[in-house]
Amino acid sequence: MIARLKGLVDAVGEDWLIVDVAGVGYLVFASARTLGALPGLGEPVALDVETHVREDHIHLYGFTGTAEKDQFSLLTSVQGVGAKMALSVLSVLGPQDLADAIAHGDKTALTRANGVGPKVAQRLINELADKMPALPGSMPGLAGSAGGPGGSAMAGRAAAPGGGVAHDAVSALVNLGYRPADAQAAVARLVKDAEREPPLADLIRQGLRELAS
Repeated sequence: MIARLKGLVDAVGEDWLIVDVAGVGYLVFASARTLGALPGLGEPVALDVETHVREDHIHLYGFTGTAEKDQFSLLTSVQGVGAKMALSVLSVLGPQDLADAIAHGDKTALTRANGVGPKVAQRLINELADKMPALPGSMPGLAGSAGGPGGSAMAGRAAAPGGGVAHDAVSALVNLGYRPADAQAAVARLVKDAEREPPLADLIRQGLRELAS
């Protein structure tokens, strides 16, 4: 059973990456937040991993830390919520935001995830309210990522002009330890310069570059 991978980023796709571990490439599925926080190709990365073994496949799911991994396990324990939907939820809600949404019964926040309708959102709230603890800290950064902020990570949310993807990108950057004001300014510049609204993973990745420059 694979529980953790440390290696080099070999390739990145829409919902996956390949980690090269001593010449062996492991295909790992991940949330948009995790993919957006990855270092560049060829750079070192460390991921916590949950292995799903089925009759027809073995899938690896990678996470930036134990909080995201534990929440993935809780999400997939709910009837009708598979790995793909769980990653969709984790793509739009960081660990702190997800814990808050469950604790406060915020169906609107949960339905921002692709494939999650009001009924599924209510089921998540009902089944996880007593299982998902509030998180005192935020999601830790990825090992080997360039340009990370100094000091401890900061939890919480920050708003960004335009809401939607921009808000989610700011939240992800804050969860990675950047100050809300800096994250909001970086995302606002990127959204302003873009011809059309970029995908969340691209906006997070570009935001990390912007903040590291």
